[in-house]
Amino acid sequence: MTQHIQVNGKPESLAASTLDALLHAKGVAPGAKGVAVALNGMVVPAAHWHETTLSPGDELEIVRPFSGG
Repeated sequence: MTQHIQVNGKPESLAASTLDALLHAKGVAPGAKGVAVALNGMVVPAAHWHETTLSPGDELEIVRPFSGG
């Protein structure tokens, strides 16, 4: 059975073991400027992305800067 997490309110397969690996798969560079991540309602500083493990049922919010107006 596939295990899932929620990313920005949408279910996704849990395919990465750490927050850093998940962000890398989404094209977010380590320590990217202006990117904020909350895991289960708690902000995770970029310095801790590599050591933050993901578990089934986790809820992530990833906020990235965008240009335009």
